[in-house]
Amino acid sequence: MKKRLLTMLMAGVLVVSMTACGEASGDSTQGTDSDAGAGKDTSAADTETTDSTDSASDTLTVWCWDPTFNIYAINTAADIYAKDHAGFSVDVTEILSDDIETRITTAVSAGDLSTLPDIFLMQDNSFQKYIANYPDVFTDLTDSGIDFSQFSQAKVAYSTFEGKNYAVPFDNGAAINCVRTDYLEQAGFTVDDFTDITWSEFIEKGKKVKEVTGYPMLTAQAGMPDLIMEMLQSCGASCFKEDGSVNIEENPAVKAAIETYQELVDTGVLQEVTDNDQYIGALNNGTSVGTVNGCWILGSIQAADDQAGKWAVTNIPSLDGIEGATNYSNNGGSSWVITSNCKNIELAEDFLNTTFAGSTEFYETILPSAGALSTWLPAGNSDVYGEPQDYFGGQAIYSDIVEFAGKIPSNITGPFYYDARDSIGVALSNIIQQGADIDAEIKTAQETVEFNMNA
Repeated sequence: MKKRLLTMLMAGVLVVSMTACGEASGDSTQGTDSDAGAGKDTSAADTETTDSTDSASDTLTVWCWDPTFNIYAINTAADIYAKDHAGFSVDVTEILSDDIETRITTAVSAGDLSTLPDIFLMQDNSFQKYIANYPDVFTDLTDSGIDFSQFSQAKVAYSTFEGKNYAVPFDNGAAINCVRTDYLEQAGFTVDDFTDITWSEFIEKGKKVKEVTGYPMLTAQAGMPDLIMEMLQSCGASCFKEDGSVNIEENPAVKAAIETYQELVDTGVLQEVTDNDQYIGALNNGTSVGTVNGCWILGSIQAADDQAGKWAVTNIPSLDGIEGATNYSNNGGSSWVITSNCKNIELAEDFLNTTFAGSTEFYETILPSAGALSTWLPAGNSDVYGEPQDYFGGQAIYSDIVEFAGKIPSNITGPFYYDARDSIGVALSNIIQQGADIDAEIKTAQETVEFNMNA
């Protein structure tokens, strides 16, 4: 099967979430040292052939996405590391997560890993597929000196393969319900009215908010099943069974989640938009009351300075009528990989070990600006996590989110996670955009994943 899956990947059958972990579009190079926000545009041709540093260089090349979150974090880490390592810098190229994965596939199929950078960021839900099929891309970090026991073990498991560690965990993907309190007040609500509720209650209250303000509670990119997957995990449900077989067609949580999404759209409580730029734009220009997403979305929300003090964070709605449903879930999360093409692996290991796996100062710095919650456990003991945040009306949102993260039900991902996710995305698009039958689309989604697994 591995050989057949490799063939499929080489053919380019690879579609992954654009919204998970706050992806941003475009390619650009970001300089570091003390200019975390500086950058210059570079052509696609340039980024296709990014050269890794030679062994004498103190510069590490990095691929990742999202200027306000991941790029900001890696640049900040470089600034901190450079304080004790004169001359060190990182050369960051902004590349979408799905484009990074496509470039990995292209490099392997061409038999030329020299096009890869020293370090890249990978979505946690993609990890098992890529490490299983392209092990030569990854540097084994098991004996690197990084103490993986200091991270959330559920997070570490994403990048663990056959008992070895292949990445340094980064961000927490705990899902949040982030709302504009000023809009809620206009409709006679507070954030407490949206805490520990079900989706049916959310819809009823959301209809009143829309009636009063004229704005939907949520926006979402059409055809993107992020919210569906969050609903599933909030129940501890998955598209797969323990034995690895597909669990879509006869999974009551799948149907309940899709029906709930359809009701959100039909009532106008959720408005679909064309792309991720429009989604972020709705938050920043005040045409959406809020969002349900991974906590990494906080960085994008806080980009609108004029909305300071007008936001609050609470847990997400639970799915009605499903056993085990909770108000807690996860969306996204990612980890740092050192590639086999890295010419200075010891430098790369020490950099990640000293910062992402060893610096409270680093996590204290990036937390308020980017909302980048650590999965490195010692950082959770910092007083910064319990500090009131002015942007969120004085709420100590980070300690709240850490509490949410501890209540998230586990689920099953495996190598075919994105095949299932994408098939549900197609089903969702057909149902919402074309009025297709829910049961028929769920059946097709099941069959599509089964076909891909056996192709």
